[in-house]
Amino acid sequence: MLAYHYANSRTDLDINCFVTSISSDFNRISMHGVRTSLLHKQITSLGQQLYEIHLPVMPDMQVYDQAMDKHLQLLKEKGYHHALYGDIFLEDLRLYREQKLSLHGIQGVFPLWKRDTLELIHEFIDLGYKTIVVCAREGLADFCGRVIDRQFLADLPTNIDPCGENGEFHTFVFDGPLFKAPVKFSLGEKIIRSFPTPKSADTNGDPGTSGFCYIDLVDQ
Repeated sequence: MLAYHYANSRTDLDINCFVTSISSDFNRISMHGVRTSLLHKQITSLGQQLYEIHLPVMPDMQVYDQAMDKHLQLLKEKGYHHALYGDIFLEDLRLYREQKLSLHGIQGVFPLWKRDTLELIHEFIDLGYKTIVVCAREGLADFCGRVIDRQFLADLPTNIDPCGENGEFHTFVFDGPLFKAPVKFSLGEKIIRSFPTPKSADTNGDPGTSGFCYIDLVDQ
C-alpha cells in the first residue's frame, strides 16, 4: 500500500491495475487467506481495477512460474510496461522478479527499496493507513487479528521485522487517505494450519511442518 501511495504521486507512472493471485480451491487471496469479496471492495474503494491470477493450492515452482509467465505476457499485450512491488530488502526476491519481468520486456519499480522498515511502518501509520494482520507464523498467533498501531509495534518481539518483510506476517489494508471509504469487516474464526517444510540436514531428511495462524475477515 505504501509503495502504491508513493508511486501514485509520480507523473511518469499511470497506475490503473492491481494484480493479485487467488487460490482457486478456496476463492481467497493466496497465502493471505483473505476472501475475494473483501479484495474486490478494497480495489473498488481505491478506484482501481483488478486482474486475478488463479492458482491451485500450494503450487510447485514449475506450475507457479508457468502461470506467471502466461499472465505477464497477457499483461504486456494489454499495454503494461512496468510492475510495481513493495519489496524492501530481500535481494533474492527482487532478482527473481526482475529476471521474470525481463523475459517479457517489463520493468520492475520498487519505491520502498532499502528503506528502514521501522521508519516505513511509522510513516504508514502517520499517513492514516490502517491494516490488520490476517496471517502470521504460529509463534505470533497472538498478533493475528490485531491492527498495526504503535502498541502493536511495542509488543512485537525485537527479532521480528516490523513490516513482516521476512514473511513473519501478512496484512490486509482496509482504510487510508487513498480509500474512498473504509472496507468494513468483522473478525471470524482463528485457525492454525500446518504446511510441509523443505528437507534439511538437521531433520535427517524428514520434511517436517511449519504452522501459520489465520484470522477470517468476514465481509459486512
